[in-house]
Amino acid sequence: MPRSLITGGAGFIGSHLAEGLLQRGEEVYIIDDLSTGSIDNVRHLKDRPKFHYQIDTVKNEPVLAELVDACDTVYHLAAAVGVKLIVESPVNTIETNVHGTEVVLKLANKKKKKVLIASTSEVYGKSNDLPFREGSDLVLGPTTKGRWSYACSKAIDEFLAIAYWHEKRLPVVIVRLFNTVGPRQTGRYGMVVPTFVKQALLGHPITVYGDGTQSRSFTYVGDVVNALIELAGHPQAVGQVFNIGNGKEITINQLAQMVKKMTRSESEIVHIPYDEAYEQGFEDTCRRVPDITKLRELIGYQPTLDLPGILQKVIDFYSGGA
Repeated sequence: MPRSLITGGAGFIGSHLAEGLLQRGEEVYIIDDLSTGSIDNVRHLKDRPKFHYQIDTVKNEPVLAELVDACDTVYHLAAAVGVKLIVESPVNTIETNVHGTEVVLKLANKKKKKVLIASTSEVYGKSNDLPFREGSDLVLGPTTKGRWSYACSKAIDEFLAIAYWHEKRLPVVIVRLFNTVGPRQTGRYGMVVPTFVKQALLGHPITVYGDGTQSRSFTYVGDVVNALIELAGHPQAVGQVFNIGNGKEITINQLAQMVKKMTRSESEIVHIPYDEAYEQGFEDTCRRVPDITKLRELIGYQPTLDLPGILQKVIDFYSGGA
């Protein structure tokens, strides 16, 4: 019976991944310190005999070592996430992301367990070479702006994982996740879709940061989970980096209008300057669009749910309909 470990398994994506693996008959172990995840995300899984959870940090090496030894594949999703958290706690961001990945790779290497590393579209930084391709240059901002600490720490994670593959032949797969959306995602750390949906449903102002012309491409969490599982099981994915996302972009202004319309909300759309929302001199990326050719050619990936469909699932979830 295949056995998988998910670090950060009580998080938004981790909990959906746990569901996906269980549906395939796998034995699933998760570890999460609940710093950004929630036990509520996996409460519905706790009675399943093939599901096991540990409330702890990946930096606890003795505990993590036992879990890694018990499993065949490690999905390393544990990380400090969310722009607001990154800006407010840059030290924790760097230490959690870099040291946590270091521990996971070191322990997995002892018995050559396959590791899938969840990276981020943030690593492309301020690049204007669109759509973003896996082999493109990364263009990060200055070290004096804490906003780039997350992107830099995840880029280091990628370098370290590839180094383990080249030098020690540890089988690793790296995925750069673009904006992933779906039920159970919280807006607590700056995630835009759940924030807009909750504001609209409550009749509160929908707060757009900046001028709203920045664009993003949103992907359904179920499509991301399927891609993660397929890549983890594909021998040709080892040692490679893959974008996982959706090539269709939308401006944040357009997103706010769409959420307002779909929720039939009377909420006012207001703009808040970046300096007020985050920190003085905050820099954002103007566009973030993936090239998913590499992923499509290897596993036949194709997003199944468009943005209105994704938004409806989130709206249903926060309305109590899911």
